[in-house]
Amino acid sequence: EPAKLIKPTLEQALALSTIEEAIDKGSSKPILLYGVTGSGKTHVYIKAIEKTLFTGRSAIVLVPELALTPQAVLQFRAHFGDLVAVLHSGLSTGERFDSWRQIKSGRYRIVVGARSAIFAPVPNLGLIVVDEEHEPSYKQFDDPPLYHARDVAVVRARLVHAVTLLGSATPALETFANTLNGKFTCCQLTERVDKRPLPHVHIVDMREEHKEGRWSIFSKMLIEQIQDRLEREEQVILFLNRRGFSTFIQCTDCGNALSCPHCSVTLNYHADSLLLRCHYCDYRMNSPDECPKCQSHSIGFKGTGTQRIEEELKELYPNARIARMDQDTTTRKGAHQDIFHRVLNREADILLGTQMVAKGFDFPHVTLVGVISAETTLNLPDFRASERTFQLLTQVAGRTGRSKLGGEVIIQTYSQGHHSITNAKTHDFNTFYGQEVADRRELGYPPFGRMIGILFQGENEPKVIREAHRFSGLLKKYGRGLTILGPAPSVIARVRNQYRWHIIVRGPHSKHLRETVQTSRHQWERDADRKNLHVKIDVDPIGMM
Repeated sequence: EPAKLIKPTLEQALALSTIEEAIDKGSSKPILLYGVTGSGKTHVYIKAIEKTLFTGRSAIVLVPELALTPQAVLQFRAHFGDLVAVLHSGLSTGERFDSWRQIKSGRYRIVVGARSAIFAPVPNLGLIVVDEEHEPSYKQFDDPPLYHARDVAVVRARLVHAVTLLGSATPALETFANTLNGKFTCCQLTERVDKRPLPHVHIVDMREEHKEGRWSIFSKMLIEQIQDRLEREEQVILFLNRRGFSTFIQCTDCGNALSCPHCSVTLNYHADSLLLRCHYCDYRMNSPDECPKCQSHSIGFKGTGTQRIEEELKELYPNARIARMDQDTTTRKGAHQDIFHRVLNREADILLGTQMVAKGFDFPHVTLVGVISAETTLNLPDFRASERTFQLLTQVAGRTGRSKLGGEVIIQTYSQGHHSITNAKTHDFNTFYGQEVADRRELGYPPFGRMIGILFQGENEPKVIREAHRFSGLLKKYGRGLTILGPAPSVIARVRNQYRWHIIVRGPHSKHLRETVQTSRHQWERDADRKNLHVKIDVDPIGMM
């Protein structure tokens, strides 16, 4: 529905007043639009763009992944029509060139796209919107140039006196810290549209389920609540942070888990193809009848994936129509849209998926969200694991209760006392932030320090180790006052036959950190044996993998 037909809420009007004043003044101080799920952030974006166009300037709107935000794109197009150019990875080189040429000429006044759209040659730029600014997909970390689109947005806006508008229900800790220290302005939307309540969240302790003799993937409460929704002809979203049928195959006699011969990860079983697959290099093999290590026939599936949950759902609810959304079901062009429309048109009763289903979908008939295993992200070796878990749980919970039907959330976990889970239950970002910040301050992690990650990769492991240690020695020589972690094997120590070792450099001041790494690199390159050795330097890494 075009935004002009909707009257802003009081909170939206107050936020718009602040944003419009900044647009009039050409203020480049970033604004955080911190609004709970379902509070109408897109409506505020549209009104802010209207104001920008009225002043004769143009806008860029960044979304984490276009395929996963179809409703937002539709709303921008419905409201602004052919003033909108959408940039996405599906464009051919020729199509992208034509789009960029037309954007540069002023043919389009609004550009919507994923992270690379931040570089679109928009003339007379007045506003940059970064929707779901906390999303890790804004970071380009595979191939150079390595950048974070949110940070580029802030710098680009400053250069041209444009407004940066960052939106999220679960802002990144660094962003929220910037509002507290006065670097950013904060506008809050504390209520959902039409004052609908946030969904009630239940925590189910799976350890208690096991004590009572229930070993199903689904708790008793979740089974009963899914049945209840099916009988009422309402819809359910089930969220699992993992794809595939089963995480791995393991021998129960010798304990051997079948691993990829090229990467230091276990192989995933995919029931539809009856194959074991590596999710890093795509190595594939048939599922064996016996353990390749001890020849025992006592091998079995360990863990739970989306395919396995789909099979169990079919057994429990044979008449339910199930839509699965993960990387395996969305490789075909347009697959995301097909699944999205099936759910929106009530042609599916249960939407089962990985992180994709936590994105900004708005399905009015979804009244139950089930989280199968809340701690999957919590157990990652990453200082942001708690933050990411809280964000995912809050975002996926926000997919329900978005109409007068109301909504409930059931979170199944083995870590019910962890603050990321207890605060997601109460939708309490401020308490979570306070606890997380205390931990980060003590350890000097962002936002209380800066980090640079240095990754060494090569087929010759002794050389990788030797050169990583040489680089580390130089960092220690030049980096007085800095913390040097490593070198150590990366969490995934080998990918596509490339051994991986990394160093983390941490310190309170960005300038000293960068200068130390730069000086060390120049010294290291003089004598380094760099043949078939790749070094990647990542400033402000978003992960430790």
